[in-house]
Amino acid sequence: MSILKKLICFQCIAFLLFMNFSMAQIASGTYFSDLDNLRHELKVTDNYFVHTIYEKDPARFIKTTGGFYTIEASEIIVTLEFNSNFEGDGLQKLVIPFATSDDALVLALHPKLTFKPASSNTQDLDGQWLFGTRGPDKGQERRGENNTRKTLKYLQDGRFQWIAFDTDGMKFKGTGGGSFTSIDGVYTENIEFFSRDNNRVGASLKFNYSIKENDWHHTGKNSKGEPMYEIWVKRNLK
Repeated sequence: MSILKKLICFQCIAFLLFMNFSMAQIASGTYFSDLDNLRHELKVTDNYFVHTIYEKDPARFIKTTGGFYTIEASEIIVTLEFNSNFEGDGLQKLVIPFATSDDALVLALHPKLTFKPASSNTQDLDGQWLFGTRGPDKGQERRGENNTRKTLKYLQDGRFQWIAFDTDGMKFKGTGGGSFTSIDGVYTENIEFFSRDNNRVGASLKFNYSIKENDWHHTGKNSKGEPMYEIWVKRNLK
């Protein structure tokens, strides 16, 4: 084969590889990477990305970051809405080289990690919700998308996480998460990490829920045993 043909062939292969990277997509879902006691947990939609790190036993919260993302070539570009370590690292954007292998997701973090998908587990309350207001609903003003202060609750594949933050100044307020079930109007959270108090891990909390139009009405008793009524609004992350 002539040098010119070899060069053309090499360029074609390089172009195809680039096209594969540029068209790479990440399947929506929850992913785990476990190394001994340390867990990395990802929650991903087609444009939103949350990465949380915590130790399991004894429980210790380490870090959470999240925001809207795009894919450019072989990199995930995340514009952060929250970063629990912002005061330490000042990061408002993440650039993460990645690759996919079968159903696994490989991220070039420090160190490089391979994430396996959680089992699919579709439930009533799946999706992303923003805290709107205290109930009952009497037409009061709600805290909406345009408010910089947000509490996001993210439910996917039997995993939940709430994150309280303010995008004005990247102020992180707290987070917690673990597994959940939503069956026949009963919503149950099993806490596996909690940024404000590691001693809360292991608690199981039950509430009543109902869906009214685009709202999740959430009632029961809080951790202090006091009656509570919250209204959460489905978030459109497009």
